[in-house]
Amino acid sequence: MSRTRGGGRHLDEDDIRVRARGGSRPRTRKRPKHEDAREGLVTAVDRGRYRCLVDGVPVVAMKARELGRGSIVVGDRVDVVGDLSGRPDTLARVVRVRERASVLRRTADDTDPVERVIVANADQLAIVCALADPAPQPRFVDRCLVAAYAAGLEPLLCLTKADLASPDEMLAIYRPLGLPYEVLEPDEGLEELRSRLAGRTTVFVGSSGVGKSTLVNRLVPGTDRAVGHVNAVTGRGRHTSTSALALEFEGGWLIDTPGVRSFGLAHIGPEEIVRGFHDLDEFAADCPPDCTHQADAPACAIGAALDRGEADPDRVASLRRLLSSREGEDDSEPAPQSPTP
Repeated sequence: MSRTRGGGRHLDEDDIRVRARGGSRPRTRKRPKHEDAREGLVTAVDRGRYRCLVDGVPVVAMKARELGRGSIVVGDRVDVVGDLSGRPDTLARVVRVRERASVLRRTADDTDPVERVIVANADQLAIVCALADPAPQPRFVDRCLVAAYAAGLEPLLCLTKADLASPDEMLAIYRPLGLPYEVLEPDEGLEELRSRLAGRTTVFVGSSGVGKSTLVNRLVPGTDRAVGHVNAVTGRGRHTSTSALALEFEGGWLIDTPGVRSFGLAHIGPEEIVRGFHDLDEFAADCPPDCTHQADAPACAIGAALDRGEADPDRVASLRRLLSSREGEDDSEPAPQSPTP
């Protein structure tokens, strides 16, 4: 430090305080409250844009930065601000996602750690399965049932293309569960199915080519969801719907989802998988701790019930396949000509 003759002091570079670039005020973690936000329902998601229904008006919105990387899916109840007029080329902002009453999830396969949220706030899962073209897929149905029970959704089995094959074998497989079902033919009415859907939020799930989007088009005329055909060589359908879509329906909502070829359950533990088989879970209560429920499991109560003829062999085989597939073993469907697992 340098001083003047009178006892004063000179200022030098050490006395100059320079404000840090960007300001010295600490960043806050407080988020804006947006008291003026309006509640909306997400009806579709397309490349970072969210179609929401706000007070009956279709609005396109983007996600506010403060929401971070969290996902927003069809069925979410959200708070929206900005231009809510719904006019072309206007864009609102989603600033909050309300607490979800239910979440339906799946993974790409049974060893994939990444969960994919399909829809939120549904209360019923309509599992669409064709009786022919493509062949029935009871293992896929079993997976959807496990996911439905884990999510707290009520399952509904919809058997399509009943004009091509009898539903008797599929119904026999699921009769022990008391599972509600509808057998559907192309030229018959849908009155009973409509009564099961009215006033509820139902998500439709099914493999490609089973007639899921065709069914949605019949229930909500004018929807024009794309439909496709099954490959005659592979027996597989072509993906037609490419994104989930919520449609108003008789006091409730129908949510059509893209067709999938697999329904991974990596996010669901073995105990939850067993609970998804209501007809076998009662036997599992007598199994020893950490029982694998496989054929070589010692003292397995499910295996004992199978030996006594009290458990359905097809159901036990399906449970064992699901549990094995979580360990990376094969869980492929049988050949297309066979309707049983």
